Amino acid sequence: MQLFTIFGNPVSHSKSPLMHNLTFKGLDYKACYSRYRLENGSKLRSKFFELNITGANITVPHKEEAFRACDELDEFAQKVEAVNTIIKKDNKLYGYNTDAPGFLKAIKEFKNIKKVLFLGAGGTAQSTSVVLKDAGYSVTILNRSAKRLEQYKAKGFQTYTFEDFKIEEFDLIVNMTSAGLEDNSLPCPIEILQQVVPISKACIDVIYGKDTPFLKFAKKHNRPTKDGSDMLLYQGVIAFEYFTNHKFSFEKIEKIMKKAFIL
Repeated sequence: MQLFTIFGNPVSHSKSPLMHNLTFKGLDYKACYSRYRLENGSKLRSKFFELNITGANITVPHKEEAFRACDELDEFAQKVEAVNTIIKKDNKLYGYNTDAPGFLKAIKEFKNIKKVLFLGAGGTAQSTSVVLKDAGYSVTILNRSAKRLEQYKAKGFQTYTFEDFKIEEFDLIVNMTSAGLEDNSLPCPIEILQQVVPISKACIDVIYGKDTPFLKFAKKHNRPTKDGSDMLLYQGVIAFEYFTNHKFSFEKIEKIMKKAFIL
């Protein structure tokens, strides 16, 4: 039986074990998926081999460390320098990014979206900003510290810190941080949200299964909202394709995996 896991911190909330185990069972694939709380991301590679697992998903805050842990990277993972799916083959670690295509598919329901504001500049923002830019969206990154923004500036993105942010109209505002996952914090100062949320077309939080403070704020201002469930589902389906070496179709995997969201 093949073993898979998800590395992250925190990770106890993760729905990934339910999603993948349900699908392994539904497709009669001999595998088991667990979760592993990893505090030090630099230990990811050694832990991967120590646990003798076939593959893994990686969630916050280790997606950049996962990128560095791999021996081989697909073209998109190289481009965005963030990995959320790893497969072990012939004692080598192969890294992929399924977050970005998952996010792109998840926002298709919102029409006339051109300008997007990301709140946060971590590993998820790295990949999704690039895939959105490649798809023709204009993406602006707002982050607490300037240092994390340097790589975005180098790729041609408009970037701001909380101190120098210039108010303008954005179609879609996305919380790319973990703010609100385990507390009641907002991803940026409320004074900024008060100016940009009411004039936006929609708001998304990549956190799933929770009405976060950010989503509550957006609803209070009558904005259409969406949590990260669809993004999680779609990236999970793509990851499952890698886990099973593309033995099953996207549609067949999705049909079973989406049941995890109603259990």
